[in-house]
Amino acid sequence: MTPERYRRICETLDRRQPDLTVIMDGVHKPHNIAAIVRTCDAVGILDVHAILPNNRARMAAGTAMGSQRWVKVHKHEESTSVIRELQGQGVQVLAAHLSDTAVPYREVDYSKPTALLLGTEKFGVSDEAAAAVDQHVIIPMMGMVESFNVSVAAAIVLSEACEQRRAKGLYDQPRLDAQRYQQLLFRWGHARIARLCDAHGVPYPELDEEGQVKDSAALTALLQKSE
Repeated sequence: MTPERYRRICETLDRRQPDLTVIMDGVHKPHNIAAIVRTCDAVGILDVHAILPNNRARMAAGTAMGSQRWVKVHKHEESTSVIRELQGQGVQVLAAHLSDTAVPYREVDYSKPTALLLGTEKFGVSDEAAAAVDQHVIIPMMGMVESFNVSVAAAIVLSEACEQRRAKGLYDQPRLDAQRYQQLLFRWGHARIARLCDAHGVPYPELDEEGQVKDSAALTALLQKSE
């Protein structure tokens, strides 16, 4: 890993937002999943949740998600338990959903711990998820169509969340806990060595100030063990 790449990784981790996430409730088209995950990376989201049915769409979606190195996608069977778990952690869960109680998306405070729930491409947010979330949000429409593509809607709402958080200074200092920060720093910078360590149950070697492995002897022994 070059010093320049090391600094780039550190700068990215410094801006990650551990209390901002997305729940993809049944979104299954690979191009939509990939686009949403890419937007999540762009606004500093580290973890997203995907509710995927146990059918062929699950495999297709999993393939799309596997190409994303910088965002961790947690796969689940149903949405309600995920919503409840996040709410139990003090996270407001917002559904992009047209209803009588929905508010324009810019009227929400995204500097609070927030999860944005997005429904399926064809049917939108399920009745169960709509009832479980804290608030419904809408993007005002000026044309004949009633909604944006799900990945476009995600980008619009998350851009607002990003701007609000930027204004509050939430990107100005690291917000990840130290242990996870160091784990990700190693995995992103030394992916092959990290895989070997994980496979053999070996702790990640310590890095120096330029992102290089300090203990070369330990690294050599690990590489030899894998041969």
